[in-house]
Amino acid sequence: MKTARISDFVGGWFVGDFSPSILTTQEFEVCVKHYCSGDREPAHFQHIAVEITAIISGSARMGQHILEGGDVIRLEPGEVADFEALTDVVLVAVKSPSLPSDKEVCVE
Repeated sequence: MKTARISDFVGGWFVGDFSPSILTTQEFEVCVKHYCSGDREPAHFQHIAVEITAIISGSARMGQHILEGGDVIRLEPGEVADFEALTDVVLVAVKSPSLPSDKEVCVE
């Protein structure tokens, strides 16, 4: 058995084709992220990967959608989304395939 803590990894990403990783795979990436109310991520999209986000707790805005604990959103390649934590938020994100350089931040 191998054990670790989310804080051992970069940005909460703990599975994927990068290091450090508890499981290195090109198939998918997984992260757990904690945001404080008011935290934001810039508008971005994936060129190839599908990105799925599940809100575990809290409330957030992604694009035009208000998401709360239990909500799941799927972004297709090329779909633009930004993120704003409306309360403290815990989420899990999965991207497939694992392409760490696939994300592109939109220029305003």
